[in-house]
Amino acid sequence: MIIRSKAPLRLGLAGGGSDVSPFSDLFGGAILNATINKFAYATLIPRTDGKIILNSVDQKKIITLNSTKILKPDGTLDLVKGIYNRIVKDFAHSQLSFELITHVDAPPGSGLGSSSTLVIAILGAFCEWLKLPLGEYDLANLAYQIERIDLEMAGGKQDQYAATFGGVNFMEFYKDEKVIVNPLRIKEQVTDELAYKMVLFNTESSRVSSTIINEQVKNVKEKKKNPIEAMHNIKKLAVSMKEALLKNELDKIGRILNSSWRYKREMAENISNPALESIYERALKAGATGGKISGAGGGGYMFFYCPGNTRHKVIEVLNKNGGHVQEYEFTKTGLKTWEV
Repeated sequence: MIIRSKAPLRLGLAGGGSDVSPFSDLFGGAILNATINKFAYATLIPRTDGKIILNSVDQKKIITLNSTKILKPDGTLDLVKGIYNRIVKDFAHSQLSFELITHVDAPPGSGLGSSSTLVIAILGAFCEWLKLPLGEYDLANLAYQIERIDLEMAGGKQDQYAATFGGVNFMEFYKDEKVIVNPLRIKEQVTDELAYKMVLFNTESSRVSSTIINEQVKNVKEKKKNPIEAMHNIKKLAVSMKEALLKNELDKIGRILNSSWRYKREMAENISNPALESIYERALKAGATGGKISGAGGGGYMFFYCPGNTRHKVIEVLNKNGGHVQEYEFTKTGLKTWEV
């Protein structure tokens, strides 16, 4: 028996950062994101020899371990070990033997939620294997707990839910840690037009998101006025983005993205840098009306809204900046698992 799973990566269109504790705990958060046809994959093959083989194709790391109830994190594939430890603790209650092969369509530090999406894909494979009765909210919350609590990885809450549910979603994060995912009913012709007009650009520079997120957290804890006001404004823009999509007023999106980028840079240092600013300004001069970095900032992917027929000129300019434009489409579905 072979078990496979895949979960989609996402574009954070608006509200990014308002899902990060302690801001979301104090004030609540709002996010609008949409999944794309880039995925995290997991293949799980049960074994009977008491071995655990972890194979990360992306990182070119393969490790073989003796099966135990706890895999000690040691700096190598700790994300997978953390997932295994929680599965054994909460569900299996005994050691497991298997081979796990993983890969992701985007590199770490891309800003597309690759780490959390991989967690969802791996959890999905375990759920399929062990027949675990976890619903979508349960699965996303478990992924959040593994990353943010068990492994103490800095980050927000949106990625786990985006990968699990899929599609275009308006997400609300409440002070009591409750999360509500509101799927938006948007016609396919609207999302197709949005994908055409919104150019995704890989800057081919990665960043360590935890550094930026930790500063964002520090700014909230220290009650710094400007970063907190910026987060409130970004949360409001998520509502504006939702309305623009639902009403098919796509040309408002460029202005919303431009405002989001302006406020996002006030949330923490190193969200932007001279190289990113240069890319942004060139895209606007070529005809884009707005854009932003995807994820925490500092590098990875950027996307730009290009009204009318400006897409081709913007792409031409962007491709001269050392990175490359990434073709994509929006997807309607989230995590999928199956047996072979």
